[in-house]
Amino acid sequence: MTKFEKRWHITNFEKKKPNLKKPTLIIGLPGIGNVGKIAVDFLIDELKAKKLYEITSYHFPHTVFIGEDNLAHMLKVEIFYKKSNKQDLIIMTGDIQPTEQEACYEFCDLILDLFQDLGGKEVITLGGIGLQEVRAEPKIFCTGNNEKIVNKYKRGTKINPNLYGIVGPVMGVAGLMIGLSKQRDIPALSLLAETIAHPLYIGIKGSKEILLILQKNFSLRFDINKLEKEIKAYDKELIKTVQQLGGQKQDAMPAVEKQSHYIG
Repeated sequence: MTKFEKRWHITNFEKKKPNLKKPTLIIGLPGIGNVGKIAVDFLIDELKAKKLYEITSYHFPHTVFIGEDNLAHMLKVEIFYKKSNKQDLIIMTGDIQPTEQEACYEFCDLILDLFQDLGGKEVITLGGIGLQEVRAEPKIFCTGNNEKIVNKYKRGTKINPNLYGIVGPVMGVAGLMIGLSKQRDIPALSLLAETIAHPLYIGIKGSKEILLILQKNFSLRFDINKLEKEIKAYDKELIKTVQQLGGQKQDAMPAVEKQSHYIG
């Protein structure tokens, strides 16, 4: 076993590499309001996506989760796929994301290697913009690594592409994947929903708005009302996760000081 394999252990759940047609990668990892994670977990369940990879790492916190079975489980990132007539999807979720800067770069490069090996077309990351108070209707902002992909996804929606001067840098995987994708000439977009900058707040409203955008762009079939019905289950699960990790939110960064925004 090489040092790299020890630091990033990948388990393949498919005997044969799936034949995907220029899939789009959608990433939602724990972050502000857990907006991205809630959205992708819902997608995976509703689309009945198939598990492709599971990743564990020495870069993840030295922690195990205690599951409902009262047994210890390693922190992991999971990658699923869904074939469809409209657009094949690769969907990534997880318990955690790398907490150190170099590890985050290494992780994103690893994911992009896997993605390109599957013939990947474009990348979409999901995240939250942390506010100090709840909005009845969270706004959705976006940024990307080229104007073409931004225009593609904002067309016919209420997405606001004007982030400059409103929020600060996009931290962690949600942001870094956009920059590293550009180096490989992969179009990439980040959808960011307003939520609350509190480690125990569940950004269900922001997740719902993002899901509606994805539903429209990829012609996905799911009942968005189920998300409201499942809020208690998400609430219970995510609060336990945050508590076990000590409320860490490494991808948060203050932006314009007077507005107290955080994103990631």
